Amino acid sequence: MNNKSDLLTVKGIGKTKVSTLSKLGIDSVDALLRYYPRDYKDYTHITPISEVMPEVLVNIKGIIKGEVKTENLYRQPISRSTFKVSDNSGSITVVLFHKRQIPFYLKTNTQYIFSGKASGNLFDLVMSSPAVVFENESRLQPVYALKGGMTSKQISSAVKSALSSHTPTDILPEHIRKKYGLCEYEFAISNIHFPISVSAKEAAKKRLVFEELFILFTAFSILKSKNKEATGIIVKKDFTDEFLKFLPFEPTSAQKRVIKECSSDIMSGKPMSRLVQGDVGCGKTAVAAALCYSLVKNGYQAAIMAPTEILAKQHFETFSKFFKGTAIKCRLFTGSLTAKQKAQNFADLKNGKIDVSIGTHALISDNVEFNNLGLVITDEQHRFGVTQRAKLSAKGNIPHRLVMSATPIPRTLALIIYGELDVSIIDEYPKNRLAVESYSVSPSLRQRVYSFLKKHIDEGRQSYIVCPLVEENDSDLVSAEEYFKKIKENEFKDYKVGLLHGKMKSNEKEAVMSSFANGDIDILVCTTVVEVGVDVPNAAVMVIENAERFGMSQLHQLRGRIGRGSYKSTCIFISKSKNNERLQIMCKTQDGFKIANEDLKMRGPGEFMGKRQHGLPELKIADLSSDMELVKLAVNSAKEIIKESPDLNEYPLLKSAVIDVLKNSDN
Repeated sequence: MNNKSDLLTVKGIGKTKVSTLSKLGIDSVDALLRYYPRDYKDYTHITPISEVMPEVLVNIKGIIKGEVKTENLYRQPISRSTFKVSDNSGSITVVLFHKRQIPFYLKTNTQYIFSGKASGNLFDLVMSSPAVVFENESRLQPVYALKGGMTSKQISSAVKSALSSHTPTDILPEHIRKKYGLCEYEFAISNIHFPISVSAKEAAKKRLVFEELFILFTAFSILKSKNKEATGIIVKKDFTDEFLKFLPFEPTSAQKRVIKECSSDIMSGKPMSRLVQGDVGCGKTAVAAALCYSLVKNGYQAAIMAPTEILAKQHFETFSKFFKGTAIKCRLFTGSLTAKQKAQNFADLKNGKIDVSIGTHALISDNVEFNNLGLVITDEQHRFGVTQRAKLSAKGNIPHRLVMSATPIPRTLALIIYGELDVSIIDEYPKNRLAVESYSVSPSLRQRVYSFLKKHIDEGRQSYIVCPLVEENDSDLVSAEEYFKKIKENEFKDYKVGLLHGKMKSNEKEAVMSSFANGDIDILVCTTVVEVGVDVPNAAVMVIENAERFGMSQLHQLRGRIGRGSYKSTCIFISKSKNNERLQIMCKTQDGFKIANEDLKMRGPGEFMGKRQHGLPELKIADLSSDMELVKLAVNSAKEIIKESPDLNEYPLLKSAVIDVLKNSDN
């Protein structure tokens, strides 16, 4: 039976339960079977009763001996049953509570596993309300992520019922499964939910992780092969070296290497699909400008799309400076332009009077028509959905595509996240870039930090103060709004203080950032909304409150907002967490890739990347930090299968799974 069949075909699942399961994203039998446990209650390790210590969580295995005393609790609808459990080493008193109308459900002279903590002293221990595992139950019991009122037992019961009536279908090609010694799907799906042993659970997990990664990389391989179709953009001459002579600085060797990689793509006759990844301030914009120059000199137009209007304006100013003295004409496309300006832009773009268009989502509006689009660049591309990026590319005849990201990601992980792209990394900083000094201090030194801020503001500099987003029960934190009000009325009442947070309207955020960039604000109190933002060379100090609340990569991105000018810059992490390992690392290095590697190790890819970022389908069981060996095997297998069957017609079940991944890969 097809595992995508209706949940109502599963015994014990009615319309009410279908509605509840849908809150967990479970909408089919296949989705139910692939709703993997997030953890297991492990009852495999048994402690002899004679070795049980007070207040230590243990599993004991024993037989109920003697009389079971059951009494109803006064004015409560529950009963308490007390009995002795014995093994070869001794005995212990166990107390269980149950509903009054339900009789005691365990049998005397029968063996069970009890898991819990005992109270009392060594000579008179009592284990109250332990978990009970029956002899025929698995000693590894699944624990599921819950929502909508479901319990792990209810999900477990539904999975068990589905397995008894639906035969799981194996998607993985048999020759690949055997090549890597992977277990069959039916065994895997059964033992991931109800493991017969620890080794069976590990075998099941290995198989399912490999399959998930294999399907993902097969999908990426198909995307990549489509990207390599012949392009209508014929570049006959490489002009990048000519452009580099115009630059007022000497490009780093890393910039030259990446420009060469991109130029090689462009001259190949195939469409370029490349990610240029580099730390804040490493010079990605100069690389992009070199490619724009070369394409324009070959008779094509280039388009650059940024996630915010203020970032688009900044790029426009930078590119205009790069192309000063050349015949290349740049134009800005944003939503705030007047109707007359927009109409003029549309006409000039269509007539080929604009060489490089720089803008926001305004570039993908239906009115935008290019004369001869040859290069599409998206900045901070994870801020755009797959469809948005594709819509801009569709305005040309298979143009070359460059995406840029200032979010440092370990190379292997970048190859996964941007699976359909080739990856270039700029791992060198310009020689004139100043290091940002970083310190971690306790809240008791906050007044000294404020004095430090005042000193720099009085010297003409500007500062950021970053507050974490406030979640429920975070009573020890203050919101950015509260913080802003407090310092504006007290410590910094004689200074110009601004506020920026994610709940403000786009035009309000743009206005605040423009005021800060123009020097009209001394201190900007903000949330992580400034993580990717405009350059403010005059901003020389950043204070991050409750710094332990942020991941290292995020701290690094925030810190990248300062040190953009010629002034010595300082980042101060305020944290109650003493000797915080992550903050210590942050104070020791500014290498974004080293920080990203450490962050990935400490937090895992789920938190590192954030939920559903970068267009990556949500992984249900694979862990990109701990399953790297399987990642390599899956990548190689995906390449093999596409080489063998480019359209996957020989593997219809795999093809269907790949199509599902491609459908779900849009943000």
